[in-house]
Amino acid sequence: MSEKEIEESLNLLQRNWTVDPILREFMLGKITDISDYTIKVKDVIFHIPYITSQKKYILWKCFWPDCHNCCDRQGRLPLTSDDLIIIGKGLKYQHPSDFVKNETIITTWKDIAPSGQITTLTTINLKRKTDETEQDDGTHISCRFLDKNGGCSMHPDRPGVCYLYPFSTWLENEKGMARVHATYQFTGDCPGFYLSEDLQLMKQELKDYSKIIYDYNMSSSRTMRENFGFVSFG
Repeated sequence: MSEKEIEESLNLLQRNWTVDPILREFMLGKITDISDYTIKVKDVIFHIPYITSQKKYILWKCFWPDCHNCCDRQGRLPLTSDDLIIIGKGLKYQHPSDFVKNETIITTWKDIAPSGQITTLTTINLKRKTDETEQDDGTHISCRFLDKNGGCSMHPDRPGVCYLYPFSTWLENEKGMARVHATYQFTGDCPGFYLSEDLQLMKQELKDYSKIIYDYNMSSSRTMRENFGFVSFG
């Protein structure tokens, strides 16, 4: 996302939520004394930003059901091969091919990892609105499965990517082995970020998300191997 898009998201967020001024400056790229603190939790290496001048970590907690911005302002919903079967059945489709034809859209998009590595992906995405087109990819659209109470009408069978938020994740080759990494997505949409000197405050979230993130990576990798998507590097 561009700085302008993040600023617009933050301005919208601040209509209903208090945003720490330091975090706002950080998300807009105006605070640069950041170090990358890594912590391994089970099979995932988390990258937690640490603001040196503040001597504080950027931590996170979810405010659902009071907040459902991650559902209201989704950019895309890429599906794994597991999602295609589970969600298709949940929507009463007898054949995955009919589900793909009627409820999804194929898009190609670029992802930039914190390391700077650029990945180009072609994925099958769940339509966030019934008339979604390829031109809508990457734009903020409220998910059609979000109910009036802020809940997901597909839960617990929602796309695996939905469980990741606010993390992004990627694989790195380390001595011939695939290592799962994760860090935050700073889109300006989530009110759950806060500053603290104590990383232990987020101990439970990291523990819970380590399994979610690892399982999603394995499912996503399998999806590419099964030719339900395409990925290229560089």
